[in-house]
Amino acid sequence: MIGHVDADCFYVSAERVRHGKLRGVPVGVLGNHGACIIAKSYEMKAAGVGTGMPIWDAVPVCPEGVYVKRDFRWYETLSRMMLGIVKELSPRVEFYSIDESFFVAREASLDAAARLQQAILRRVGVPASIGLAPTKTLAKLISDSSKPFGYGVVATEHERRQLLEGLPVTEITGIAKRSAKKLAAYGITTCDQFAAADRALIRRLLTKTGEELWWELNGTPCKPVVIAKPRNQFIARGGSIGRATRDPIRVEAFVVRNAERLVEALDHYQLACEQVTLDLHFSDAPGRAQRACLHGGHCEPDVIRQAALWLLEQLWQPRAGSVRYMHVIAGRLTDRSVRQRGLFDADSGEIKSPEKLAAVADVQQLINDRIGRFALRSGSTLPLTDVHADPANDYDICDIYGKSCF
Repeated sequence: MIGHVDADCFYVSAERVRHGKLRGVPVGVLGNHGACIIAKSYEMKAAGVGTGMPIWDAVPVCPEGVYVKRDFRWYETLSRMMLGIVKELSPRVEFYSIDESFFVAREASLDAAARLQQAILRRVGVPASIGLAPTKTLAKLISDSSKPFGYGVVATEHERRQLLEGLPVTEITGIAKRSAKKLAAYGITTCDQFAAADRALIRRLLTKTGEELWWELNGTPCKPVVIAKPRNQFIARGGSIGRATRDPIRVEAFVVRNAERLVEALDHYQLACEQVTLDLHFSDAPGRAQRACLHGGHCEPDVIRQAALWLLEQLWQPRAGSVRYMHVIAGRLTDRSVRQRGLFDADSGEIKSPEKLAAVADVQQLINDRIGRFALRSGSTLPLTDVHADPANDYDICDIYGKSCF
């Protein structure tokens, strides 16, 4: 049997752990640059505030609400405390996301689920919903449908059928609007209809991924509990830049900031990349992306930064629109220990060897580790004094390592 633990309104619950006066009050947690709601309490949801809503729209809808900036360092602290409690009960635990985990359950009973739920509430202060079932998909459906602060077990065929009956197919993780539309054309709109459908049809409509979900809904596990996260195929850093802008200096500053954050991630995983991609999204024009290939694997800040800036030059069209989102992406990842040297890697005039570039990067990382993240950074990021002055921007969800999902 597999268990699924999912914290209820995790960001809000985490804020209530350290600020008890927020209990029972409508609370909204703000995302990048404090512009949008990324999490909300049930009280705020009842008032009509939705996830992704700009704060200037949310405040008139819920003027009595309390709006706080995110703090992923604090959220990670509580997340790992929850993870530790689950690991006390099971030798096989998957750190799925900041507020979710899967585990191999030694005991699959309502009493076991209740004990785990109470242990998390007592020791961490966060309410959580829990599902126990033969597969990960069923376990997650149980915890989702048991919210808030509920739990359930599917151990028999009757319980499985009862869980799936009438539940919208979009409740299945992996079935979004496009897939649901394909299924609806064949009269499949609920989970029980999906599970009862012809397996070959599901595979034809939703490929192998859909077929695996079919097996999982019917009680046959296809998705194992992942203890160690597999190596990334790509690593990206970026996201919203706050208020959309056409200012080339500010856009360049964000590109450099995200390139430096990408280098941090490569350092963490001890990887190099042979490819860098810059992806720009605009508020009033189609998005654009371009890729640069590097000769040999690279992880040096100067190389990644210059590649990203070169890509910006290729993509930049002043009249095209205001930039809202961006991502700097490392691809074709390789282990640093097996990185192939290039023919022209040795020092020659202005060309610096990878070893010297890496030594400079090591000094920068050492200073930032001792003084503070981004204490030593490229001068190109100086236009972002507002971003670096806000502690909420120092640590993002992607800086929480070890999760099997985002």
